[in-house]
Amino acid sequence: MNKSIIEFDRLVFGKRLKELRNEKHLGQNRLAKELQFSNASISYWETGKKEPSASALFKLAQYFDVSLDYLLGLKDY
Repeated sequence: MNKSIIEFDRLVFGKRLKELRNEKHLGQNRLAKELQFSNASISYWETGKKEPSASALFKLAQYFDVSLDYLLGLKDY
């Protein structure tokens, strides 16, 4: 099967993370504390400066009750 490969888009992920965080009325510091990430990590992810690890993605998807496909921008729901 010849399927096109989509690259990880840091900006789409960052935008979705920020939107989800804002929907829960959480600051970056609060989210970082609740999930045991550094404050800088949240900021870097939201601005597209760094990519989260697989385990961080998994934690975020569970916390916000969304699919990894949504969080990564592969699906819009």
